[in-house]
Amino acid sequence: MEQYVIKGGNALVGEVEIGGAKNAALGILAGAILTDDTVVIENVPDVRDTNVMIQAMESIGVIVQHVDKHTLKINAGNIHSQIVDGDYIKRIRASYYLIGSLLGKFNKAEVTLPGGCNIGTRPIDQHLKGFKALGARDAGVVGGRIEAHADKLQGAHIYLDMVTVGATINLMLAAVRAEGRTIIENAAKEPHVVDVANFLNCMGANIKGAGTDVIRIKGVSELHGTEYTIIPDQIEAGTFMFAAAVTKGDITVKNVIPKHLESISAKLQEIGCEIEESDDAVRVVASRRLEHTHVKTLPYPGFPTDMQPQITVALGLAEGTSIVTESIFENRFKYVDELMRMGANIKVESSTAIIEGVNRYTGASITAPDLRAGAALVLAALAADGFTTIDDIRYIERGYEEFDVKLRSLGAMMEKVEDDSAIQKFKLKVG
Repeated sequence: MEQYVIKGGNALVGEVEIGGAKNAALGILAGAILTDDTVVIENVPDVRDTNVMIQAMESIGVIVQHVDKHTLKINAGNIHSQIVDGDYIKRIRASYYLIGSLLGKFNKAEVTLPGGCNIGTRPIDQHLKGFKALGARDAGVVGGRIEAHADKLQGAHIYLDMVTVGATINLMLAAVRAEGRTIIENAAKEPHVVDVANFLNCMGANIKGAGTDVIRIKGVSELHGTEYTIIPDQIEAGTFMFAAAVTKGDITVKNVIPKHLESISAKLQEIGCEIEESDDAVRVVASRRLEHTHVKTLPYPGFPTDMQPQITVALGLAEGTSIVTESIFENRFKYVDELMRMGANIKVESSTAIIEGVNRYTGASITAPDLRAGAALVLAALAADGFTTIDDIRYIERGYEEFDVKLRSLGAMMEKVEDDSAIQKFKLKVG
């Protein structure tokens, strides 16, 4: 089983290139099914989640060609099945986007229930509610699959009971080829929602209002091929920004949209970092001990839930008492026990973490419980005294491409290893 072994203590310094947004890529890949024409998608991150989505698409007859590492040519003109199953699809949450796209194109879809990180309850009731409103007569869960069938899809007025990125994207995918007009109220406003809408519009869809809480869609009879470039990954960028803060470093994240990072930049400034923005880059400099603050995760444009573990790791080293409140997922503090093995002083009460800053973390053997928490624990290890080993890095590789390579380019002392002898070799090499 692969692990990271890390020797902490180096300030990370330099420039790092941010890849395409995983969460946008998954919706866009599913959206490519909606046309029989060829679609070219650039800036696709080469991570496990996107590779599983590609595998699922290929299993039903979609032809996916790799033009290069980050560019795909996709043709869905010969899909032979609307049923997506297999254990591999359970590895990712976004497999449910194939319901929206297959339903939109064929009026029928069956997809194995999704998996993903165990960070809390993530029901699909809003997806099913929306599909039923669009005309799916029997949308539901049957025998471990999500199923939806319709004689035809008809535009509808849909009010989401809660702000949900997944349901917003899924209903857009289904509604773009429905007859008539669809209105989605209380829609999610995240950048990747906007990116999926922009992609669909490039294919001939008529979507207006993405990025606001009301999305209006006029259905079209068919979509056409296009070439599209995915936006940079907001969460990967934010993770490297906090890597600078945690290690007292100086990192410039390149190929980003600074507007998407405003809530992250604001909190970094609040805790004592210097921020410099340019057109497509953000520089973070941490030259002194971090200061305490309070933070609450919220839907975009609020502070992202996917950045909650990273800021908690930073505040664990800050002066004074900080409070982090998680308002999106109820099970997102599982990593705190691992962080406390490294010397953190954190008390979790329900959805709130009370953090007493310590002077330093110390190396330990820890386990990544999920994608974003795993990345945050890597940051803690980079700031810690001594050596840290991190198990279950498969979670981290679901959403970060060449994470260890990029960190080493900034001065991190870390390796991906497979056994104890490799760990010992690394320790001898750097120690």
